[in-house]
Parts: sequence; C-alpha cells; structure tokens
Amino acid sequence: MAAGYAELLRTRHAARLLVGTLVGRLPNATGPIAIVLFTRAEGGSYSLAGALAAAYGLANAVGQPLLGRAVDLFGQPRVQLPAAVLSASGMVWLAFSGTGSAVVAYAAVVLAGLFTPPLEGGLRALWPGVLGGREEKVHAAYAMDAVAQEVMFTVGPLLVTLFVAMWSPAGALLALNAIGVLGALSVVVSEPSRKWRSAPREAHWLGALRSRGLLALLGAFFFVGMALGSITVAGVAYADDHGGQAVYGWLMAALGLGALIGGVFYGARQWAGAPERRLRLLVGLLAVCYLPLMLVPGAVAMTALSALSGVFLAPALACAFIVVDRHAPAGTVTEAFSWLVTFFGVGAAIGTAAAGPAVELGGTAAGFGVAGVAGFSALLVLMVTQRALATGGRSRAVAASSDGVSEVASDVPSEVPSAP
Repeated sequence: MAAGYAELLRTRHAARLLVGTLVGRLPNATGPIAIVLFTRAEGGSYSLAGALAAAYGLANAVGQPLLGRAVDLFGQPRVQLPAAVLSASGMVWLAFSGTGSAVVAYAAVVLAGLFTPPLEGGLRALWPGVLGGREEKVHAAYAMDAVAQEVMFTVGPLLVTLFVAMWSPAGALLALNAIGVLGALSVVVSEPSRKWRSAPREAHWLGALRSRGLLALLGAFFFVGMALGSITVAGVAYADDHGGQAVYGWLMAALGLGALIGGVFYGARQWAGAPERRLRLLVGLLAVCYLPLMLVPGAVAMTALSALSGVFLAPALACAFIVVDRHAPAGTVTEAFSWLVTFFGVGAAIGTAAAGPAVELGGTAAGFGVAGVAGFSALLVLMVTQRALATGGRSRAVAASSDGVSEVASDVPSEVPSAP
C-alpha cells in the first residue's frame, strides 16, 4: 500500500505539488481556530469569535468556485498566487488592527476567506498531466490526496496551538499565512502549473453547475459535510460528560485516523466498475458507521467507534473526485472541484449549527443522530439521482501540446457495467 503511494510520489513534480498544495492550504485549514484564539486573546467575546470564524467560512465558500472559474479561464499562476497574497493580507490586517473595530475585523476575515486560493481543485486538475494520463494512477493520486487532507487537518490545529505557545495568537496568524503564501508560490512556479491549460469551454453563466451529474454529487456531499460538522459539536458534548477536552481530542484524532486507514487501503488497489456505483456503496457504508455513535458508550469504546465512523470518509472523497472529473463540463474542472469544497464546507457549517439544538433537546445521542440522518440523506440523494449520475460521465485523457498540458474530455462514456 505505502509502496504504491511512494511510487506516485517518485513521479516527477508529484511530491512537490502535493506538499506545496498542503502547505499552501494550511492557512485555510487552521483559519477558524486561529481566528477564535486571536479574538479571545484580544478580549473579544465567544460570540464575536464564532461570528468572525463563520464570516471567514462563508466568504471562503463564495470565493472558491469563483476563483476556480478564473483559474480555468486564465491559468493557475495568474490566479493562485495573487489570491494567496490577498488572503494573507486579510489575516495580516486582522493581526495588526485587532478586534477593537468589529467592522474592520469582519472586513479582514472576509478578505482572507474570499481570496483563499483554490489550490485543492488546482492540484486535482494537474494530476492527469503529471501522471501521464494513466487513469489508474490518477485514481490512486486522488486517494492519496484524500489521505493527505486528513493528515493536514489533524496536524493543522496542533501547529496553531504550537505557534500560539511559541509567540502569540497574532504571531500564529502571521506565521501560518506566510507559510501558506510560500506553499502557493511553490506550486505556481512549477512546470505543470505554469503549462497547464484548461480544455476549451462553452460560454455558459452556470459554468460547471450546468452538469446534472455534478449537481447530484454536490447535493450528496453537502450532507456528508453536514454529518462531519455535527460530529464536531456532538463530540464536545460527549467529552463534557466523559472527561473533558482530552477525550474530545482523542475522539477527533480517532476519526482522522480511521479516515487515514481507510484511504490507504482504498488507494492500494484498482477498482472495477463505474465509480458512481462505487460511490453509492461507500456513502452507504459511511452512513451506517455513523449510527453506532448514538450508543455513546464509555470513552475507550467511543474512541473506537469514532475511528470506525471515519474509515469510509477518505475512500468516499477519493471516489467523489473521480466522479467530479467525469461529470465536469469541458473547461470547468477546477471550478467543479472548487464547488465540491464549497458544498462540503457549507454542509459542515450547517451541521455544526444543527447539532447544538439537537444536543440541548435530546442529549448527546441526538447530536450524533444528526450525523446519521445526514449520512443517509447523502445516500438518498445518490439513489434518487442515479440516472443523472449514470449519464454524462466521461473519461478524461491528457493531451500534450507545444503550449503545455491540457485536459481533454473524451466523447466516449466510461460507464462499465460491472460490480463495484
């Protein structure tokens, strides 16, 4: 398993692009917690801290698909690096101005969120060219990408607390965003990023959203995001009754570890059959694994159940990346991946908001119940939209030209009538 990922990373440019993208996304992965810690250190209330973090998340959700469309139109370097600098400027503005003026604080976090560069979608657009258009390698790279995300979102919060301890919350904001700009710079000056060109696109105001299959996928992953968002809140309620913050840390770490293990196993083999069918199975298993959390057993058993609840997350994400690539209209691949980030993030925010009242009304089990309901809602969306997902799926190849690497959508449907 590890050997397969090692082989991918030995491919020219692959390790640099993966690491650069992860480093470039560090400010986004740590943004909410860094904003909360900074606001509290400035004497701001929890309400202000939460509101600023929410404003940052909302601005990010709006900006990702817009910047993704700009990348498809104008190329990666012209969009990614200026966006990274503008986003970092927003956090620098916040660090130096503080939260004394709420208007200024909101403007700073909105600027930072709105211009967060779509490095995630950009990397997935680059994989086919970097890996020579070999479908099995591209699929393995998507799985590796999903695993790497789990590592980043586990390590990111630890880095925030480390930087705060070493310097201050303001220093943490400055350091993380400086590192993020360097990561984005490493990506955009690379040969694949400089030479990548999107396929010719049909002028349409909906862009990637004109694909019915993509809309179905986005609807499903809105609910997957909602499930994860609700678990973060329900986990706090559980920890309050079973040992405090240390227990919460173990629960979240176990969820990430489960996703990491699932992603490694998923990427270790090639899968036959249409990815749309496989995705239904993976999301169904993901939903089933959320249900045992409602048992709220002791801390040790709950940690094991948290790990179980994450096992099918990275595989589902990796499979979703393949489906996005198949259903994105020609010339919109970066935008399409950015929409997935947006829908997932908005779902997580709503799940966070929904879990609080659920815990207050029905206890911790009800909070975890939100995750179960959301998981099966995601499966229901995929079941109801089977026809939209079964049609319009295209395989993608990569054609090299004198100007660089372009993504080319094949006209041959890649639906394979075999079992997942």
